[in-house]
Amino acid sequence: MAGLEGTEQPRRGVGTAGTRWAPAVDDELALRALERYGDPTVREIRMPSCPESTVAVRRLTRAVIVHHWGLSERLAEPAVLLVSELVGNAVRHTGARHFGLRLVRRRGWIRAEVRDPSRGLPCLVPVGELDISGRGLFLVDRLADRWGVDLLARGKTTWFEMRVADR
Repeated sequence: MAGLEGTEQPRRGVGTAGTRWAPAVDDELALRALERYGDPTVREIRMPSCPESTVAVRRLTRAVIVHHWGLSERLAEPAVLLVSELVGNAVRHTGARHFGLRLVRRRGWIRAEVRDPSRGLPCLVPVGELDISGRGLFLVDRLADRWGVDLLARGKTTWFEMRVADR
């Protein structure tokens, strides 16, 4: 499976996706991620903390926004970028084995949440024009309408929200 080799199987008994919706047939990676990890619009899904998961998260997020929620590709593009930045930070900076992902649609808003077991807070640092790293939270700050971090008893949830036009 492209992008998902060597990843852990989902926990049994937590429900499988595919009963409510499925990505377009041409997005096989998103469909496989949905089948393997579950539907992030129903509950938080747990994914292995590895670079390959970022690819699966991008495809799954796009599929949710466009095919499940019926929103535009134009809205999906920045949301997918921001989700991958939050996941990338969790993968690179926490040392965790897993992270959680949840996608929420409320009237007029979409929200993405990435949970990891580290209580270390992400830092928004100034970036220069020629900097090649450190732009993740800068992008989140610029493109999201709201973002933040919720500290938990064990870890944190980093989230962003974007306004959307309701149909």
